[in-house]
Amino acid sequence: MTMTIESPRAQTPAKKRTNWEKWGWIYMRVSGVLLIVLVFGHLFSNLMIGDGVHAIDFGFVGGKLANPFWQVWDTLLLWLALIHGANGMRTIVNDYVSKPRVAKAFRVALFLSAALLILLGTFVIYTFDPCPPGADPALVASFCNTP
Repeated sequence: MTMTIESPRAQTPAKKRTNWEKWGWIYMRVSGVLLIVLVFGHLFSNLMIGDGVHAIDFGFVGGKLANPFWQVWDTLLLWLALIHGANGMRTIVNDYVSKPRVAKAFRVALFLSAALLILLGTFVIYTFDPCPPGADPALVASFCNTP
């Protein structure tokens, strides 16, 4: 009795599907490089320029978030880091969780938590106002011009 094994590279007439694992792998490499640049730029601007760590207070953060350049920078940092981390956790779930229903529950929880944090973080970055109009003067920062 002879058994033949087809070549692994044999052409099979199958549907062309997107290889999500390949794209996830590529995303992890590209986002990792971008995150290194973004994180070190963030640390340099916060710790090395000016008075360093002693200058970081509510006013410093409010001033940075009022600048469109830093809004985009922080948005990229937020999105790339959260998606990178969630994709890494998804890979761990795929590797170590053997029960399909539990794995699916973990992946759904990962997706929902990452999506919620991305939405809330982006909302804060673009709507942060250290001096909201009409706020109680006792509750706002000392540098705000309140009537």
